[in-house]
Parts: sequence; structure tokens; C-alpha cells
Amino acid sequence: MRSVYLDSAATTQVRPEVIKEMTSVLEDSFGNPSSTHAFGRKAKAYMENARKAIAKHLNVTAAEIIFTSGGTEADNLALNSAVRDLGVKRIITSKVEHHAVLYTVEQLKHCYDIQVEYVAIKPCGQVDLDHLDELLQQDSQKTLVSLMHINNEIGTILPLEKVGQMCKAHGALFHSDTVQSIGHFDIDLDALPVDFTAVSAHKFHGPKGVGFAYVRKNSGLKPLIFGGAQERGVRAGTESVHNIVGMQKALDLAYEHLEEEKQYIEELKKDFINALKENVPGVKFNGSCSDFNKSTYTLVNVCLPVAQEKAALLLFQLDLNGIACSKGSACQSGSTKGSHVLSQVLSDEDLEKPSIRFSFSAYNTKEELDYVVDVLKKFVEEHH
Repeated sequence: MRSVYLDSAATTQVRPEVIKEMTSVLEDSFGNPSSTHAFGRKAKAYMENARKAIAKHLNVTAAEIIFTSGGTEADNLALNSAVRDLGVKRIITSKVEHHAVLYTVEQLKHCYDIQVEYVAIKPCGQVDLDHLDELLQQDSQKTLVSLMHINNEIGTILPLEKVGQMCKAHGALFHSDTVQSIGHFDIDLDALPVDFTAVSAHKFHGPKGVGFAYVRKNSGLKPLIFGGAQERGVRAGTESVHNIVGMQKALDLAYEHLEEEKQYIEELKKDFINALKENVPGVKFNGSCSDFNKSTYTLVNVCLPVAQEKAALLLFQLDLNGIACSKGSACQSGSTKGSHVLSQVLSDEDLEKPSIRFSFSAYNTKEELDYVVDVLKKFVEEHH
């Protein structure tokens, strides 16, 4: 049976060079980076070199990179500290954010009685910037805006600079989950008016269980996890040195090959969209995912013309044919609930039909995508 992996927005294949680098560190440098002896100093040097290299890619200082267990922890760190320590009384977010943001905001509302506002989402999946401006003008309370850079389900791109400038003009803090964009786009965080971002290594061919928070200097952010004085006192716990080095290697390679890989994946996506249009009459592309100016080149989210009672069969059928993809996001794929993102952008009629996210990497080929289109075509013809 063929095996086709089209779920890179959930997690990516680890590059062989990254595995090699991590294995070398595991074999060669097992010291605790907080220890002052030679073993500890060696591990610390690996880690701090990685921090500097990562900071350089994003044009920030090493002190602004805080290593975490991934994007979820980085989101939690920024949101919790903003309310608990930085005097934020109101959070403006959207209903299409990742649950790492949505559930954290709900918890903060419950614990601290903060005000939460949701900015409107247009049917194309874009944040309504006029509504955001209205919300920013409405209240003089200390405000944090939390809006993701690239939506993990429909790929919509937020104009980071524009939103950051709006926040700045109204004295609001700006947090953006950049899990789907770092390593896939050139981003100069120093030039952008953003205070906090979240990053996860396994989205750009690095290991799972490691990421970082970018925290603008002098923000006053305090720890979420207490214990030792690691990460300049902002994140306690012995750092996972081999994972951190693996993340740096993955980011180095992502940016080294960015242009050629971006071009290659864009072509794959273009061909996939055209093939689906030709072979599956009635197919729809959710949000702006077929618009290359408004969405990431790394994914498409398609709504298929299949009756609701046959929808459950579709993922099963794809899996039987060796095709890995996702109904909604991976973080909720075990749930039978529909996608909270698609519920904001699709009509009731289209919500009844199956929607599938296909996400790509440089490891995919045109032949694989043609095979997927054939499988979809047959399924739709049989169950339309």
C-alpha cells in the first residue's frame, strides 16, 4: 500500500541532519546546563549557541528567546503573565484561534474576571480589522490582543505589522501565535510591533516537545512554571539540550532552504488545487486557502460535495488508502465535535459536508498528490 503524509500542519518529518545533531549531543554532552563543572558548561554552551542562532534568524536578542516545551506553553506563559503580572484587564482575541489561546483565555476570565472580546471573522476567514479598531477604541482598560499569524486549519494570514501598529496606537499589548509561520516565512520580530510570540520546533522539521516564546525585552513577564532559575528566571526546569540543539538545526535548515522549498511547495499546492477543480466538481476551498496572497503556501482546507451520512467514511477511506490528512486540526482530531474554525466561516449547508485539511512539505511529490486526487475523485463519484 502507498503511504502519503499530508498532515505537516499537525507535525513534520524530522530532517535526518536534525536527528544526527541531536544524537551527537545526547552521546557527547549529557551534563546539566545549570551545573558549573566542565560537563555542565559544555551543555550550557550548546544551549546558548542555539539561543543566539535562533535569535539571529528572527533579528532579536538572545535574551528575548525563552525555551519552552512547545507552542502551547509559550502561549500560556504570555497570556497568564499579561493578566497576572502586567495589569491586563481585557483580552481581544478571535473565535478561530488555536485552543492553546482560546481555552487559556476562558480560564483567565474564570480566575481573574477579565473582560474578553471576540473580533469578527469575515466569511473568507480574515480578521475584520475595522471591528478590531472599534474594539480597541471602546475601552481604556489595559488590553492585550491575541491573534494568530497563520491559522492552523484554513491557512489565513494575519497582517502582523498592521495589527501591531493598531495595538501600539491604542497602547495595547500584542501577542501572536506564530507556530505555523516561523520556519516557513522570513520574519523580523524586531521590526514588528509584537510583544510576545509562540513557536514550536516540530512544525519546521524539528523534534516534538520543544519550542520557545519570544518575549520583547523589558516586558515585565513573570514565570508560569516555578522552581530553579533557568531561562533567566522566566521558565524553571532543566532545559532539554538535545531538543534545543535539534530545534536550532531545524530552523537553520528551514531558513537556508526557504526560497527553494517555498517555491516547490507553492507549485505542489497550485497543482493540487487545479487537479481538484478538474476532477471533483463542486469542491470548495474553505476560507481564503486557495488565494496565495491571503493564505499560507503550506496547506489547503477543502469542502467536498459528499452527503453528511457518508462524511465519516471519508477519513476512514483515505486512511485505508495510506493517506494521512486531518479533519480540522490535529489537536482535536480525536474529538467528534466539528471544527470551531470552520463553524465561523462556513454556511450551515457546507458545515454538514466533510472538510479535510491537506498540509504539505518539501518531502511531498506531485505523484503523491495526483494519487490523493484519484482517491478523492472515486470516493465522491461513489458517494455524491
